[in-house]
Amino acid sequence: MIGYVTLGTNDLQRAARFYDAIAAEMGVGRMMDFDGFIAWGAPGGAAGIAATKPFDGNPATVGNGVMVALEAKDKAQVHRLHEIALASGGTCDGPPGPRGDSFYAGYFRDPDGNKLNAFVMG
Repeated sequence: MIGYVTLGTNDLQRAARFYDAIAAEMGVGRMMDFDGFIAWGAPGGAAGIAATKPFDGNPATVGNGVMVALEAKDKAQVHRLHEIALASGGTCDGPPGPRGDSFYAGYFRDPDGNKLNAFVMG
């Protein structure tokens, strides 16, 4: 149902380093790359993610209650994605671990403060 998610950034090159590392672990790369906008994913694949300088020219801000969930292939990849996020300028917003009986996730924020998680069900 979701085609892609776009997150605002005030520093596109910093965001690019962060999302390049996350995308590489997930087996995808950049599929669009413009002066003020970069998108990662695979054409015809699962939903992608993009970082952009806001088109209205105002500073990017974090949406309160907004989170992007990245589906990992297994618990080990949840841990790798969380570690990659922190090593790439992100911050921890909840270490990897079980959340209930059938949900396993690690939460982090990108360098602009946007909240993401890596998760697996089961």
